[in-house]
Amino acid sequence: MTTEPAGDARHVVVIGHADVGRRACALLTRRGIRTTHLDEPTDAQVREALSGPVDGVAVLLHDDMRALRYCLAVAHVRPGIRLFVAMFDGTARAQLERTVPNCVVLSPAAIAAPSMVAAAIAPDHVAVRRAASGREWVTVDATAESERASIHPFQPAGRLRLRGVLGRLRGQLHPYDAGSAVLLGGAFGLLAVIAVDTLVGLRHDSFVRALYDATRTTATISAPELADETWVLAWATVAALLVMGFPAAFAAGIVHHLISGRHVALVGRRVMPRSGHVVVTGMGQVGVRLAQELRDLGVAVIGVERYDNAPALPVARDLCIPVLVGDAASRRVLRRASLRRAVAVVTAGSEERDNIAVAVAAQAVDPAVQVVIRAGADDAIDETRSLFHIGSVVDVNGLTAAYVVESMVQQAPYCVVSDRDRVLAIDASGAVVALLPECTVRCDCG
Repeated sequence: MTTEPAGDARHVVVIGHADVGRRACALLTRRGIRTTHLDEPTDAQVREALSGPVDGVAVLLHDDMRALRYCLAVAHVRPGIRLFVAMFDGTARAQLERTVPNCVVLSPAAIAAPSMVAAAIAPDHVAVRRAASGREWVTVDATAESERASIHPFQPAGRLRLRGVLGRLRGQLHPYDAGSAVLLGGAFGLLAVIAVDTLVGLRHDSFVRALYDATRTTATISAPELADETWVLAWATVAALLVMGFPAAFAAGIVHHLISGRHVALVGRRVMPRSGHVVVTGMGQVGVRLAQELRDLGVAVIGVERYDNAPALPVARDLCIPVLVGDAASRRVLRRASLRRAVAVVTAGSEERDNIAVAVAAQAVDPAVQVVIRAGADDAIDETRSLFHIGSVVDVNGLTAAYVVESMVQQAPYCVVSDRDRVLAIDASGAVVALLPECTVRCDCG
């Protein structure tokens, strides 16, 4: 469907009827730009839409492979045309930017992450993002009344990073569920039996021989000859009974750990932090990107994901992000994530009503915790916020739509941030290049 407002001769084609596509179409129309909005067009329909004067194409789909296909088709029909593609996969994104000229490839997660990071750990700022060099971090401060944004170097407070380090240290060899408790209980029980058995054996043999005999006994390979003393025989009987249980518990714990997906480790970088961390619920594209940004800043983080087969969980494991599998709307799960000692909780799921449920449960567990809510799909957040304060809200789809429009009309902004009912597009020098209405309106194309 094509909308033709008066006042601007430019023409932009939007592919994708997801919420971001509908918002971008509405915002372009508000700017007086002729817009052709296609859902899932065939190659012939793409060719027809690009047959006349077209200034840019925005491909806004949730499927990276379909987005890549449309991007290549557009580049083939109109080489060099201005192109924006929403894509999460980093490898495909890098290849596309290298092979298709005049192409901006970015995911909604990357666009909204600076605002979400700031809301979680630096609420006095509107955005925390990497500098243009990619090696440093900066804060962005701006209001709808200002013509320039203030951009300054940023490092998390030393106290926050220290709390995160201590929280990760406390998480080492700390059970996070029943399976890990059984595993550690079995392991420490076996070690305790070996230690006591070794001490008993020292009465008759050297340390090495006593340790060797104790280990063989615990492994049920053989048992040494024991002195005919009542207390020694009593201990040997107790040890034999313990050895019947501890190896079974240890083996069961290992099996549980292996088949559970190993999303949380018992030692190392993927342990569950116990304090000074940020809890990110909903480990999809936005949640994983946010957790990665926080981890790179030196902030401890734990993810919570409802489904153990979520596509992004292997990515999180590769990034050494611990993920607790469970329903974050459950207070029991939030308590397991040590929410009471957390810095903030960010509800990053794709379903707004689920995010509201998590926010309510988080405030029930700890009323003082900082809550950041991902919004964008519908009006549930606004309806709930009108009743009571539920935390800072980041409209991911609205920020993405604003970024897309500026990429089509002028050039890709350095960042986009919200201030009350306005979205500010800011360039790398700090100049506010566009002041857009907060895009809650969707087009009625289709």
